[in-house]
Amino acid sequence: MLYRNRFSFAALIVILIGIVSSLAQNPNPNLVIILTDDQGYWDVGFNGCTDIPTPNIDRVAHEGVRFTNGYVTYSVCSPSRAGLITGRYQGRFGYHRNPTLNPFDSQAGLPVEEENIAEILKKVDYHSGIIGKWHLGTHPRFRPNARGFTEFYGFVAGGHRYFPEDLIYPDIESVDRAGGWYNTKLLRNETRIETDEYLTDELSNEAVDFIERNSTKPFFLYLSYNAPHTPMQATEKYLSRFDHIEDPLRKTYAAMISAVDDGVGRVLDKLDELKLDENTLVFFLSDNGGATNNGSINTPLRDRKGSIYEGGMRVPFAFRWTRKVPAGIDYDYPVSSLDIPATMVQLTGVDIAPERPLDGVDLIPFVTGKKKGRPHESLFWLKWDAGEGAARVADDKLVVLEKENSSSMYQLSKDIGEETNVAEEHPGQVNRLNKAFEGWKDELIEPAFDPLGTWQP
Repeated sequence: MLYRNRFSFAALIVILIGIVSSLAQNPNPNLVIILTDDQGYWDVGFNGCTDIPTPNIDRVAHEGVRFTNGYVTYSVCSPSRAGLITGRYQGRFGYHRNPTLNPFDSQAGLPVEEENIAEILKKVDYHSGIIGKWHLGTHPRFRPNARGFTEFYGFVAGGHRYFPEDLIYPDIESVDRAGGWYNTKLLRNETRIETDEYLTDELSNEAVDFIERNSTKPFFLYLSYNAPHTPMQATEKYLSRFDHIEDPLRKTYAAMISAVDDGVGRVLDKLDELKLDENTLVFFLSDNGGATNNGSINTPLRDRKGSIYEGGMRVPFAFRWTRKVPAGIDYDYPVSSLDIPATMVQLTGVDIAPERPLDGVDLIPFVTGKKKGRPHESLFWLKWDAGEGAARVADDKLVVLEKENSSSMYQLSKDIGEETNVAEEHPGQVNRLNKAFEGWKDELIEPAFDPLGTWQP
């Protein structure tokens, strides 16, 4: 089924007219990505969560589109973000792993030859800002202000502590122990600053301020929360909301999600207050599935962060564009984080370098019903170092474990939990999926940098 709700044909016509009218008046809508870190598939109300209310995150889905088969391109943080921000499978440019956090390594980061969405949108005069986690290279040549972003407020490493008293290092270059990058002071552009609030609240404050300051120009806001990534830290304000949760890890996780939810609500409210909601497309998703160490839940999916199974890379995924896309839609065909830059590119009409074509597609015609069929006939994943890969073609998914010399196949429309391997019953389909996977893998290059853990300050 393409999409499901009580949406009428007449309402669809009104929306299509609204899109044409809006783009004729202003070809450059505001663009917002809200990204969480290690959030479980189940851990939003719109996917069924019952113990952690997420009314504001749910607004994105209820006032827009919920993608029931929304994927990222990798099951850990940095490669997933590389795919998201470029719109290209990150293996095409050797981004197969979390990179070393060594700030003196000029190779470990998003290659400068690859355009990210901020660099692309800069060609059509967008004002771009990233707030929160970067994790695409710590060397100065890779940092946001060198990569198309006019504004940066956050940190460059892969994780961070949440309480301001823990931030003891002036910069990542001065870190003298493993893990010390979690304790660096925040950056405003390239200037270290002092903070006095819980980190998630700091990021939400900055996001609201960014929208207010840039409300009269086309902007791109990448609000990259590090919650609910470890360390598990929350203030009493948020912990007190979850006395009904007995497990202390799950309780802290819930508090961290609730802080994000408050921030999402403030962002949406500010857009509504400034009457920007009808000219702003807002995406919400997690960078990968819930982790083993943060109390998250990926039900009904198999496995977790780092896995090649669904729990590693099928994520909470929704978008809202008031009066431009239908409200309350469940879109069931597979979509990818790769589609976010592709949608933005199509909306703005910006040119893409022909030697680096995008792997995503524009989602707007599909969710409005203007285009039928699947946005993607196939999606692929590869964990280079582990020798694990997967291909989804239609509703069949092949899982390849090269080191074990084994393949399995699952029919996701009947078996979302990947419990029943049907490879022996469908050898022809297994061969077809494997051929497609190997053909895609041949388009990738070897890892371009050293992995996380190789820098020992």
